[in-house]
Amino acid sequence: MRCLVASLLFAVACAVAVTAAPAGQDSKQPDPKKTEPKGKFDPPKAVKPDEATMKQILEKTELLRKAIEALKTKKIPDDVLIEVEIYLKAAENIVRFEEWYAAASGKWALTTLDQGLERAKLADGGKAVWRDSPGKWVNRAYRSKVDGSIQPYAVLLPAEYGKDPKKKWRLDIVLHGRDGSLTEAKFLATHNGNAPKDLGYVQLEVYGRGNNAYRWAGERDVSEAWADFTDYRSRERLDPERQVLRGFSMGGAGTWHLGLHYPSNYCVMGPGAGFSTTHGYIGNLPKELPDYQEKCLRIYDAVDYAENAFNIPIVAYSGEKDAQKAAADNIEKILKGFKEPHHFTHLVAPGLEHQMPKEWQEKAEAEYRKYADPGRDPNPKRGRYVTYTPRYGYCDGVMIDALEKQYEKAVADWTREGDTFKIATTNVRSLAILAVGKPPKPTEKPKYTVTLDGQTFPPVQGKGDLPAIAFEKRDGRWSVADRGGFEPPTGNPIKRRELSGPIDDAFMWSFVVCGASDGGWAAASHKQFAHVWDKYFRGTLPTIKPDEYDPKKADSLVLFGDPQNNPLIAKVLPKLPITWTKEKLVVNGVEYDPKTHVPVLIYPNPLNENKTYVVINSGHTFKEADLKGTNALLYPRLGDWAVLKPTPTKTDPAAYEVVAAGLFDENWQFPKK
Repeated sequence: MRCLVASLLFAVACAVAVTAAPAGQDSKQPDPKKTEPKGKFDPPKAVKPDEATMKQILEKTELLRKAIEALKTKKIPDDVLIEVEIYLKAAENIVRFEEWYAAASGKWALTTLDQGLERAKLADGGKAVWRDSPGKWVNRAYRSKVDGSIQPYAVLLPAEYGKDPKKKWRLDIVLHGRDGSLTEAKFLATHNGNAPKDLGYVQLEVYGRGNNAYRWAGERDVSEAWADFTDYRSRERLDPERQVLRGFSMGGAGTWHLGLHYPSNYCVMGPGAGFSTTHGYIGNLPKELPDYQEKCLRIYDAVDYAENAFNIPIVAYSGEKDAQKAAADNIEKILKGFKEPHHFTHLVAPGLEHQMPKEWQEKAEAEYRKYADPGRDPNPKRGRYVTYTPRYGYCDGVMIDALEKQYEKAVADWTREGDTFKIATTNVRSLAILAVGKPPKPTEKPKYTVTLDGQTFPPVQGKGDLPAIAFEKRDGRWSVADRGGFEPPTGNPIKRRELSGPIDDAFMWSFVVCGASDGGWAAASHKQFAHVWDKYFRGTLPTIKPDEYDPKKADSLVLFGDPQNNPLIAKVLPKLPITWTKEKLVVNGVEYDPKTHVPVLIYPNPLNENKTYVVINSGHTFKEADLKGTNALLYPRLGDWAVLKPTPTKTDPAAYEVVAAGLFDENWQFPKK
């Protein structure tokens, strides 16, 4: 199943009609040039290093490239090789993007290259001998399952790490704030030095693919870096019930959404400032966006998930005079009316603006320890989880798999005694129960006794490797599904975990791209997406030719063009809910001229047995201007489908006007009008 391992690792340790938007609907969207003060989020002005420094950078880059080629001939294991290659990527990126955003940029590039050359020597024996280095920072890397790119992360190990083989260490996952001068070279060059002598935990800092508030592929970066570090080699030294998630500013925003979306992964979350909602944070945002955009805000707006504080203690920090104090205030306001047990602490520094000095870091750490020292109960007797999309739905052994109405509040509330569950749900269509606690023996499959919304089922044996058992609701009644909880259902597609849309969701999972055989608007859109992915998500689009597509692989299929110039579009088209020929384009019952209009959509891929997506004529639906602005602008613009009127210009050959857009219903159909 698509991205199963990565999603499991991170998870476990609307029937309402949508009316077509009129032409020019896009004008309601915020203009990033007007929503924030001009230049507020621009990176510092680039100042290229002097000629002598550039000469050194280019020479050492070539030396490192040759050293890596030599390692490849020796068939060095990939997980070792990429921890050398990441230094080459860092040096090449800072040069080709001309990201000389600080006086130290040239120095960072040279430091990165020197570190890479030294590591190439260490890797010659085929082992990553640098990893086990207690008392200092260690730069690491992983190969992303999303696009195959190499991404960095850094780990700070306490001096005593590993000396006592029985000791289990706390792990802090730290999310960095927005940094206009951030590059891979800066990240690698500045994560060096020794750990404080009294450091009592392991610290993992993620790169997050730059400055995207840990959304989309940036969110996956957190889970993939965590999964790479907590593999079998380090797992025995880490306590899975003592994981802390924290960050400040943009890192605070990431902590708000990741902590409340994945509450059972952490013993406490420590968001500092950041933002927890879109409305009220983005300046001059229209009071009401188009319906399909408003619904999609519920994917990342942390305020909608505030009640998940039931499952995770919150220690928030704000400066008294910081406008971003509103992030914690928004959550606190909701929790004041929440009658269920929860722990919410808001540390407010008198007179301070947007900063978190050492004194307040220490006060926050004292609060974290109240929850981290005992750790999280791995088998709580009660759980309660809120979501608005099946993309998020796992907590403590219960997983919401599908909703009756997506983007409306769904709740699963349960009590557990051993393998006996009593569950009450609201707006849930499908859910699963997973084995939690001590793993069963290979020959054992635990039986679950379940009462679900008043229906009691006799003991049912879990299926699969976990194992798990799935339940589905039809006509108001629950039944046991003939599959395990992580197996895709057969039959007609429904919106469910990892297959819920919108268009942007496809780029959180593994995907391949196939472009048109000729130019035009679609080719320009493809090229623009490749540029944005490269510069802002720090990867190269995995591109294929039509005859290279393998439907057996768990990759979503992203197609640019039309049925005439892209044979894969012609192949999937009969199974899509639109009509598209040279003479006619029909979308949502409305006919358009295909010579002047283009369909855009996301849909279950009819060619793939792994239940992946097919996307037509779109990358991310937000644009480069949004990526340059506040991170809160990175919300979906087109929902699940749209009809666009290309309006290419010399400066933007991929420009368009939104003629109609919306969301499919829970059965991947156009809602009834």
